Amino acid sequence: MRSLHVAGDSLMHRTKPSVKIAGLALIAVLIFLTRDPRLLVPALVAAGLLYFSLGQPLRAALLPLKPVFLTIAIVGLFHLVLTSAEEAMVTVLRLSTLMLLGAAVTATTTVSAFIDTITRAAAPLERIGLVKAADIGLSVGLVVRFVPEILSRYEAIREAHRARGIRPKITTLLGPLIIATLKDADNIAAAIDARGIRGQ
Repeated sequence: MRSLHVAGDSLMHRTKPSVKIAGLALIAVLIFLTRDPRLLVPALVAAGLLYFSLGQPLRAALLPLKPVFLTIAIVGLFHLVLTSAEEAMVTVLRLSTLMLLGAAVTATTTVSAFIDTITRAAAPLERIGLVKAADIGLSVGLVVRFVPEILSRYEAIREAHRARGIRPKITTLLGPLIIATLKDADNIAAAIDARGIRGQ
């Protein structure tokens, strides 16, 4: 599997994962407490500068963002049609900022660090019997690990279409992508259960 983590020595790379994740959660709350473009636009610019200053080539930095940008654009379009231009603008600014900040945190944090941090954060909930902290950490780690794999599989399916002279369309790409992803999920779940990892 590929990883979204990018090796480096930036300030973000050196910051503790717990600080980055907590900071991301705090900023997410603050962003949704305001609708003022005078605050949201600078926040978006700052998030963009942060993400694109991590030392990645521009093409490599943009590649994992493209599907998310498309999703945000679709959400913004729905708001534009169903609500108002102001609501669409606020939604796009908020989601784009969170996407870039989340991408910056993901790119500078290894999957193992994600799992360890989430597991420690969920430990108090485990002590009162609500969850199993290790399962929560493993779930988050798998989600982070699966994202680049899904992107890679999407690119492979699209290239296969082109090689056969078929114009790639969302209607012809989505089915094979979902089936392949579900098969991978089943295989990983079986491997986890076979090793006795889940529920320990």
